[in-house]
This record gives sequence, structure tokens and C-alpha cells, in this order.
Amino acid sequence: MGTSGTIRVGFIGAGAICRQRHVPGLRALPGVELVGVVNSTPESSARAAAEYAIARTYESPEALIASDEIDVVWIGTQPYLHRPYSVAALEAGKHVFCQARMALDFADARLMHDAWARTDRTAMLCPPPHYMRGDRAMRRLLNEGYVGRVFHVNIRHFIEDYVDPNAPLHWRQVGSISGVNTMHLGMLFEVVQRWLGPIASVTATAATHIAERPAAQTNQGAGQTHVDRPDSVAVAATMANGAILAATFSGVGRFGGEPNMVEVYGSEGTIRYLAGLDAPGSGRILVGKRTDAALHEYVIPAAEEGTWQAEADFINAVRAGKRDPEPSFIDGLRYMEVTDAIFRSVTSGHSVELPLG
Repeated sequence: MGTSGTIRVGFIGAGAICRQRHVPGLRALPGVELVGVVNSTPESSARAAAEYAIARTYESPEALIASDEIDVVWIGTQPYLHRPYSVAALEAGKHVFCQARMALDFADARLMHDAWARTDRTAMLCPPPHYMRGDRAMRRLLNEGYVGRVFHVNIRHFIEDYVDPNAPLHWRQVGSISGVNTMHLGMLFEVVQRWLGPIASVTATAATHIAERPAAQTNQGAGQTHVDRPDSVAVAATMANGAILAATFSGVGRFGGEPNMVEVYGSEGTIRYLAGLDAPGSGRILVGKRTDAALHEYVIPAAEEGTWQAEADFINAVRAGKRDPEPSFIDGLRYMEVTDAIFRSVTSGHSVELPLG
């Protein structure tokens, strides 16, 4: 930290989520200084510095990581750069905040986790906002045994981001940039494993419905027209607690975005979590015991209601010497393992057991 105890933050990649959430969140915290930024080009670095009122730009990510003026490296790049910059920053003695979609694959994520484990630094991944509001209430209800023995878990996550066949190829559809990450698989399996424990095996199938698109115009995918990532994924899994899990994901689900949900069915009751972001009433929980006539709304206690506070959680962890605020690199390694196993199953046509070797 700086001599005054100020935590000095440097951004590698400062795009939309930094504008929408991270910069405002960090600026609201006392004792935090936004010191530097580097983007993919000097021009974009200068634009970000001007927009976010950051005094200094760096000529390269390596220069920012090596700088004695930086305590925290805030990584806002695409997944293919998460591992090299996270590992380098940790080895340079920096704390690391990294965007979600932790890494290209499980092997990449393990390198990030192991680099963190060799240090005393704090590392955190960007949390999934869709299930934030009722997360604490869900954990408590499940830990208290509201549903009894868990029989079945159902995940539904449909979006229409890729439904237009004339839309240019997005970087998330380019395998060399996004890796095994597809749509919101990692986010959902992070949430479900946090609530209910680990996945034991997966069997999956996937399809790319729109295989060619207008050329990508971004980073290493520039000029590519072939879609590398699936538009739809279906997963059948077993959980370590004995439950069966079924999950369906689609990026071409026209009018399919509401309501996305996670459902937990058990011997004593059912919980249905309706996903949402920041809109009033989002993140609703419906519950029912076997003696009830129907599901009814569960009123989330004010003391348990979650809001976006990722920046405060991370900075508070750095100050307290807490190395693994949620979602930690441990959490990320676990969801990357499941995501990787899903695509091993898709490729092989066989069930894949976890943990991976």
C-alpha cells in the first residue's frame, strides 16, 4: 500500500463493466486511488484514463504489473488473458481482482489458483449478479434443511444475445478468446455448487445453430466468421449429495430470458429462485413445503438481502488480510472444472467423472 495506507489500483482492460460498476464502486470507497490503466492500444488507454479521471497510462500490462505505484491489479480483459496477467501480478506481489469466466479452461484456472496459493495475496473473481439478492437466504434455507434430502436440481438459463444471424461474431463465440466458457455456464455452476455442494459427473450435448456470422472485429478474433462456441447446451449431472441435476442453456432463446431460474426439489419441500439483476423485485424466491397447496413468495429478510458490493468486498479483504473473498480462486477453479468437464463430455460423447485428473 501507499505510505498513507491508500490502496492503489491499476486496471488492465477498462471496458463496460468498469464503467458501469467497478470504477463507481471503487471511487465510493475511502482510501482507494485509481492510479493507472492500460488497454489494448495507447489510444484506448488514453480514452479510459480521461473518462475515469485516472492520472497515468502504462505502455503495457507488464509495465503496470511491475510498477511500485500499484498495489492491486484489476483485470478487465477477455478470458484468454486472465491467466497470464493474474499469475504475473501475483508473482509480482500484487493483489488481484479478475473478471469472471476465470480462465480458458481447467488447466489454465489451476495455474491461476496455484500461483495464488503460493502467495499471501488477496485474489477475487467478479461475482455473478443474477443470484446475488437472495444468495444468503438460499444458503440459510438449504443449510436449515428446508427442502430435506435434495432429489433434483433444475437450471434454466436462456438469453437471446445471439438470436440475430446477421449480428457480428462476438468474442464470447471465439474459442481462442473465451475457451470452454459458454454463455452463463460457469456462473450457474458456481452458484449451484456454493448452495448444494460439488458435481460428481456430467453428461452433456451441445449445438451451434448459427455456425457462420459476419466477421468479428475484436482482438485476436478479428476477421473470423466461424462460431466456435455452442448456441445451446444441455447437461445431465449427478451431485455428490445424490441429487440429479438437469441444466439447459441457450443463447438463441428468443423471448426466453424471463424467468431464468434454479429449482431445488427435495423430500420436504421445493425452492425456486427466479434470477434477476438490479431491477426492483428481481432475485425472487418461491418456496413450498409438501404440506402446502402451492408455492408462495419467500420474503427475503432485509439483513440477508444482497446488493452489488464486489469492490467493497475485495478492498475490505485486502485491508483485513483475507486471501479468499467470495468468489475466490478456489470457487473459480471448481466452476471451471465443471465447465471443462461439460465440454469434454460434448466432445467425447461420454459421461465425465469429477474431479478431473
